[in-house]
Amino acid sequence: MSYVDVLKEISKGNLSPLYLLYGSETYLIEDILQRIISATLSREEQEFNLSKFDMQEHAVEIAIEEAYTYPFMGGKRVVIVKNAYFLSAQQTKEKIEHDIKALQSYIDNPALETIFILLAPYEKLDERKKLVKLLKKQGAIMEGKPLEEKDLRQWIGNRGEEFGVTFDAEAQGALLALTSANLMIMASEIKKLALHVGEGAIVQQQHVESLVARSLEQDIFALVDSVVKSNVPRALKIYKDLLKQKEAPLKIVALMVRQFRILYQVKQLVSQGYGEKMIASQLKLHPYVVKLAGRQVKKFDDSQLLMLIDQLAELDYQIKTGQVHDELGVELFLLKRQPHNLSV
Repeated sequence: MSYVDVLKEISKGNLSPLYLLYGSETYLIEDILQRIISATLSREEQEFNLSKFDMQEHAVEIAIEEAYTYPFMGGKRVVIVKNAYFLSAQQTKEKIEHDIKALQSYIDNPALETIFILLAPYEKLDERKKLVKLLKKQGAIMEGKPLEEKDLRQWIGNRGEEFGVTFDAEAQGALLALTSANLMIMASEIKKLALHVGEGAIVQQQHVESLVARSLEQDIFALVDSVVKSNVPRALKIYKDLLKQKEAPLKIVALMVRQFRILYQVKQLVSQGYGEKMIASQLKLHPYVVKLAGRQVKKFDDSQLLMLIDQLAELDYQIKTGQVHDELGVELFLLKRQPHNLSV
């Protein structure tokens, strides 16, 4: 099941006695986990009928025993099994011996008064394992993976509605770009934006651009984007702002080199027929970041990207050897991005 599918089922009150939440997007896993808990137990009930067991510290049979315990004051019980590494192919030095057969028996015959949730924050399950096959047959499984742009925009819209505001398309795009589609950061920024514009209002691009905090990574992305578009005034402004934030010119150069190398890698992989998801997986980037990079590289051919990387590497050497003043050297590099200087 996808994140959206699980959300729909929870909203309808259709809760499964067995859940497996796995994947690399831990924010989605935590979000679904909290929604299951809230849909099952009141705050008062959570004090008595909510139990958590870390598989790196407790044997799984202890969690199973708790799951079979009748809930206090009736109702439901929620048992959370964290770090279920025995479901993945990941090699882990086991400190605890787990009775996997007991877990298999529980999955075959779960307690109806209990919501039993296995958390496996790993990119892949070991599909060869009998336990995994059994869970796929008996339980509700959600993979927490990076959302695609369409789902990200829907997520922003839904999150905004929870605070009584609406995001227009431009505001959604700006939020995605400024946060590199990081769900945890976006959740915090959406709350801040909603409080600023007030209930019933529409969040617009200017609100996002004026209120959302920029990370160093995002400033470098914007700086490179300005270089790509030969927008020298914007590039210089971003650079001066970074200096005001006490960022060292050498560090800025190093981060620009890293970003241009990412662009070059994306361009190479696109030319080899790789799609955004495959590129994101290979470079360990969010698919939306790859999409933005794909737009940027259309402005360059391979030789231009390599030339920029070489020029920045040479600038790095000149600064380190005292041949060029660090702040002035970066400024001159940016000034050379004027359209008539692009071959320099």
